Amino acid sequence: MDLIVEPGSLIVAAPDMLDPNFMHAVVLVVQHSPEGAYGLVINRPAAITLNVLLADHPILSQQRFPVHAGGPVGIDTLQFLHRVPERVPGGVELAPGLVLGGELDALARYIEEDPAEAQLRVRMLLGYSGWGARQLDAELASGAWVPAPLQPEWAFEPDGQLIWRRVLRSLGRHAQGLEDLPPDVSWN
Repeated sequence: MDLIVEPGSLIVAAPDMLDPNFMHAVVLVVQHSPEGAYGLVINRPAAITLNVLLADHPILSQQRFPVHAGGPVGIDTLQFLHRVPERVPGGVELAPGLVLGGELDALARYIEEDPAEAQLRVRMLLGYSGWGARQLDAELASGAWVPAPLQPEWAFEPDGQLIWRRVLRSLGRHAQGLEDLPPDVSWN
């Protein structure tokens, strides 16, 4: 039996996941079907800013706006999540209060107006996370990932470790204490 994680929900890396791409990762699921899955890590800052990535854009080339690592696949693709569909039209609503994509020039104008405010409502993501047919299903069944409901504000929290811990705590008793476990018990 497949456990399909609905788009707009989260999967959280179990504390014992040692893969450096996903250790303590929180992934927003964008698509999940028997053919595969696609998501975006929301809690990994990247060591690059928009002005470097989009050096030819007339507005964004002037913005030292933070970029996050969406995952290890397609690291030449830039996507964004936001909470301002009235300012950045054309996106796809993944969950109430959370939109993927939209018009880049509208986003640029929004960021230019108030970069500090935009950081609370926009998350730029370089790359994505992808799984082949039934691969995520197997990882979910093995306990490598824990499904969790989304609180849209988590996608914009600046502290990545705080997001991971907060999501695990939100799961209640059956996940109690997971956020305090080291990735490898020999680290104790």
